Amino acid sequence: MSEAVPNPSQAAWRRRALLLAPLAVAGLGGAGFYAMLRGLGTGDYDPRGVPSALIGKPAPDFTLPPLEGSGLPGLSAADLTAGRPVLVNFFASWCVPCVIEHPQLMRLARDGIAILGIAYKDKPEDSLGFLKRHGTPYARLGVDQPGRVAIDWGLYGVPETYLIDKSGIIRWRMAGPVTEEILAQQVTPLLRRLA
Repeated sequence: MSEAVPNPSQAAWRRRALLLAPLAVAGLGGAGFYAMLRGLGTGDYDPRGVPSALIGKPAPDFTLPPLEGSGLPGLSAADLTAGRPVLVNFFASWCVPCVIEHPQLMRLARDGIAILGIAYKDKPEDSLGFLKRHGTPYARLGVDQPGRVAIDWGLYGVPETYLIDKSGIIRWRMAGPVTEEILAQQVTPLLRRLA
């Protein structure tokens, strides 16, 4: 009795299928992860919508040194109770979305809104270069090179912006760049209401 000899084309097809299986699994996993991040799956995940445990609470206590060469004073929690609403903006020179939001911050500063900056995990010379290239919207600027203050704030990433009311209570948070739409639909109405 002789054994059935596999057809050479069937053997080649099986070999290809075995080699391509891990690639197919990785592709399906990547597509599923992408769908989750885009909110196309059942989770509707949006990193900007990650709630902050600080909303409705006073800002964490902190003191940060100034950015040398900026001519701006440093920043502390005491500066957040200025008797008017302020925005606290975490940024870094290496952050591409920070460049996208910067024109909106410059517009707010020109309109008289107090914006307090925190340079997050950035080399001082790089932060200075960023501000020289794009302008300085900040009234005060603290340096959080080790990122410890950012941890206390629950920073998701940069840019991240917080709206603090007259009494120092955090009322709003944006994880991601403040775009023109967010400025018009969220920030400006909140500032008017809190003024």
